[in-house]
Amino acid sequence: MAPGESQLQRPPVQRGMYVLPSLFTAGNIAIGYYIIMQSIRGSMLDDSAAFDYAAIGVAVAILFDGLDGRIARMTNTSSAFGRELDSLADVITFGVAPSLLAYLWGVRLVVPSGYPIIHARLLHFGVVVCFLFLICGACRLARFNISVNPQPRNPGRPDRKYFVGMPIPAGAGVLAAVVHFEGGSPVHDLWASMVWLGLVAFTGFLMVSSWRFWSGKEIDMGARKPGRFLVLLVVIMGVVYEWSKVALLVLALGYLLSGVMARLAYSWKRRFSPV
Repeated sequence: MAPGESQLQRPPVQRGMYVLPSLFTAGNIAIGYYIIMQSIRGSMLDDSAAFDYAAIGVAVAILFDGLDGRIARMTNTSSAFGRELDSLADVITFGVAPSLLAYLWGVRLVVPSGYPIIHARLLHFGVVVCFLFLICGACRLARFNISVNPQPRNPGRPDRKYFVGMPIPAGAGVLAAVVHFEGGSPVHDLWASMVWLGLVAFTGFLMVSSWRFWSGKEIDMGARKPGRFLVLLVVIMGVVYEWSKVALLVLALGYLLSGVMARLAYSWKRRFSPV
């Protein structure tokens, strides 16, 4: 062995380190199960607190989902098993659980009014729309898993990285933010439920669209001068802690609208720019 060779070689990753990202993924699945149970409890008891707990669970799951992938990259413990488990966890936590929450919170408890036929149609239509949200989320994950350097139809700045279509955690976050903003109080009004289903359907469409959404991947957590980023992160966490209902709604809808506005701006530019 040449002198200094041992210093140049990176120490092998211990086998137990590969379990660490999967533990966060397993925690994500557990949160998804918790969201489902709280949604069912809220529907059976007409309990606003249970719905609110389910919505908060989605926010916590988004945090866990961001941590497992980043930890795997930081520790160099990415694996095919971990990627597959993460995709399955996303389907459960950000697909099945939010779609069930969307139906039980926004459709199931609507009070029958003077329009019994419309009410009956709403219950059936709500099942279809919430199921489509789940399918759109699953398709979004499948497309992401097989894509190699995907390019959105409305390209942005060259120095930024973008998602093609809204990520499924962000889609689930939009629904959860609305539920949490209402304090978990379920929808009882027929027309309000129709508006809610419109938002659910539009969010599902954004997930399978080819519109660009900022990924944030250019943020370097290991930068030599992370002071500004840490200060911004602390400020955001403080605002979310103090005014969680408004802050989470603004963050969720702001991210949704960012993709919509980017698409509209690109279409406007193409339409009116000189050939």
